Amino acid sequence: MVLHRGGCHCGAIQYEVEAPEDIEVKECNCSICSKSGYLHLIVPAKQFKLVADEKEMALYRFGTHTARHYFCKTCGIKSFYIPRSHPNGVSVNARCLNGTTVKSMKVTPFDGQNWEQSIESLKS
Repeated sequence: MVLHRGGCHCGAIQYEVEAPEDIEVKECNCSICSKSGYLHLIVPAKQFKLVADEKEMALYRFGTHTARHYFCKTCGIKSFYIPRSHPNGVSVNARCLNGTTVKSMKVTPFDGQNWEQSIESLKS
């Protein structure tokens, strides 16, 4: 495990996340992830530390209102959020990591357009 750093474009939102050097991420095709190019690195909440003032963030919820999508109020980038699939975890956008600590990245597709069926198939 290494300490990765990341955040939004303008730097107002910054965080640290403990994860392997070789990361595995999901590329979801749902409406919000595909439009933003999000690559999910999901970690337990205890492995994530926000290193910025929460006042710099805006919250967006849609659909089931379960996921908590946090955006920078200044630049609009969503560099992390609390996903519906892992309510006790954090999904970090691997594209928002600073890049110096990631050795390799394996990208796996996830069919978020059919979210319920896709989540069920992961459980079996």
